[in-house]
Amino acid sequence: MDQVPGTPKEPQDAHSLPSCYRHPGRETGISCVRCERPICPDCMVDASVGFQCPDCVRSGSGTGHAPAANQPRTIAGGSIRSDAFLITKILVAVNAAVYVVVLALGDRFLDETLLIGYAYNPQLNEVVGVADGEWYRLITSVFLHEEVPHILFNLVGLWFLGKMVEPELGRSRFLAVYLISGLGGSALAYLLAAPNQGSLGASGAIYGLIGAFAVLARRKNLDMRPVIAILVISLIFTFGREGISWEGHIGGLVAGALVTLGLVFAPRRHRTLVQVACCAGVLLVIVATVIARTAALT
Repeated sequence: MDQVPGTPKEPQDAHSLPSCYRHPGRETGISCVRCERPICPDCMVDASVGFQCPDCVRSGSGTGHAPAANQPRTIAGGSIRSDAFLITKILVAVNAAVYVVVLALGDRFLDETLLIGYAYNPQLNEVVGVADGEWYRLITSVFLHEEVPHILFNLVGLWFLGKMVEPELGRSRFLAVYLISGLGGSALAYLLAAPNQGSLGASGAIYGLIGAFAVLARRKNLDMRPVIAILVISLIFTFGREGISWEGHIGGLVAGALVTLGLVFAPRRHRTLVQVACCAGVLLVIVATVIARTAALT
């Protein structure tokens, strides 16, 4: 049978998929929503609609707007960066550096910076504590560690949780969750623990990241059973060992979860305003708690 003129031949590979433009040989059915080039799963960057390729993410929209105008965002509205774990690395380094300072300067440095409510310190020969106006202890204590197992456990937890949470929130929002969680843990410990009971460590902030991870899992409709298992194990560890500031752990967990709720469930139209208001609201509760406890002690 002769071919009718003008009738196209069926290509031999009509049913094959195009290859990723960055990884030849990897077939894909996904294309960049900007340049329409095929991209494989390793190259896909989430956008508000569809996916974008790394080149378009770096170069901007190509429509005359600034590159950040159409930049892909995290689930909380943060910018997607090439190094998604930068703040996690910085926090690990800061905690490690402060530990070296503790080793170098010894007990006096700890006495001046750990969290304590209100007590007389014979080594300093003075009354110390948050109730004495030393509010800085609420945050300095979050970066203090005295024993090797303590700092190793916290840094491992920070590393793994940070690598799960920071890329979802973005740098500034992740840092806000970490610091507010640390303050929340310190505030609850100040409120409920004995005034002369000292405490230190990043555990409150790290439990805040556990709370953040749980909220993110719920927001993304992930299987909550592994998350619940992590929470249960964490709480067993908190209440099952002596010498653990359960107040710091619970305070950090609640603060981290509340802040993350505001970050990831804020309506897109007024997202930044709602997120700032949420962080400010949690901070206001922390400040009110500290003021009330200080009034009770003094």
